[in-house]
Amino acid sequence: MSFAGPRQKPSKMARKKAKPKPKVKKRDPIYIDGVRPRPMYVDYKDLELLGKLVNRQGKIISRRKSGCTAASQHAVTSAIKRARFMALLPYVAD
Repeated sequence: MSFAGPRQKPSKMARKKAKPKPKVKKRDPIYIDGVRPRPMYVDYKDLELLGKLVNRQGKIISRRKSGCTAASQHAVTSAIKRARFMALLPYVAD
């Protein structure tokens, strides 16, 4: 059994370069026609909107995935918690 030695790494020129993807800014789902609602308030009875911001397991989707600003995410979180308390949304999935 002979030892062939360490494998050669491909040179930097041989590697394919990843194409830079254009960054698309996610639209905040709370904004109405691109305008921030004043005061920042999300209606806890708007189950269509809140359903988009909750995953299958019933967890609140993070800001990074939903595209919300910090203020709108805070309003969404409190609206979801309020809707859960009022039994409009489930705490966990079925």
